[in-house]
Amino acid sequence: MILDETAVFERERPRLLRIAGRILRDGVEAEDIVQQAWLRLHATEAVIDNLPAWLTTVTTRLCLDRLRVEKPILVDDLESPSRTADPADELALADTVGIALQVVLDRLTPTERVAFVLHDSFSIDFPTIAAILGSTPAAARKLASRARSKIRPQGQEHGRADWKVVDAFLAASRQGDFEQLLKLLAPNVVVVGDDAAIAAGTPSRIEGRTAVATMFNGAAKAALPVFVDGRAGAAWFHRGSPRVAFDFTVLDGVVSRIDFRADPEVLEHIIRREAGASRD
Repeated sequence: MILDETAVFERERPRLLRIAGRILRDGVEAEDIVQQAWLRLHATEAVIDNLPAWLTTVTTRLCLDRLRVEKPILVDDLESPSRTADPADELALADTVGIALQVVLDRLTPTERVAFVLHDSFSIDFPTIAAILGSTPAAARKLASRARSKIRPQGQEHGRADWKVVDAFLAASRQGDFEQLLKLLAPNVVVVGDDAAIAAGTPSRIEGRTAVATMFNGAAKAALPVFVDGRAGAAWFHRGSPRVAFDFTVLDGVVSRIDFRADPEVLEHIIRREAGASRD
């Protein structure tokens, strides 16, 4: 059993280092955190059903502890959960994160940083993040949304406002302007569907500028402009009710991520907007 755990840990180690490195922005600190995770694994007597997920949880919580010691945040924050085996399922990880994004992470509270990095950089879903943070998916989603709102002004200094990028993307999609779609997408853009959206027929995951542009080329003709958690987005409607929302993440003037969201809790708060209009 110990040999099996060691083999799994060594296989997961590079991924754990990427997670810790992006959260802490310090390679030496990341090495120390991952080593502590190994010591926790060696000492635990808990029955672990999903060892990669357990290691991710422990690594992330150790990062949270380190952030809180370095820079206490006097805000309404989430309590650190107990260290037990995480029931999280498969985690999908991205390979890169923008340098500009790393620079502005210091604006965030520890839990905002964790929720934002895990979701927007590593494509980890909110139920999994909630399990790691000991919160609810809705609370984890709010943390990531709050983080985006703090980061967004930095990105807008380098390009158009988010709603202009979103509306330009939707227009190019409807018109079948493939070249314009490519210009509006980040090289490592990803499209991810939540469980409800996948059940409704959306793809679970698409990666890369060309693949995403191909998917949207000539599409989105039935999508209407909306606000998703206060951000400019779009949604498919059926008989006057939203069925699937397009939740855009815009960084440095281009689309870096699109989430297909059909969770009823999300759709309940969708607000229609006029094309070419921001919430402000």
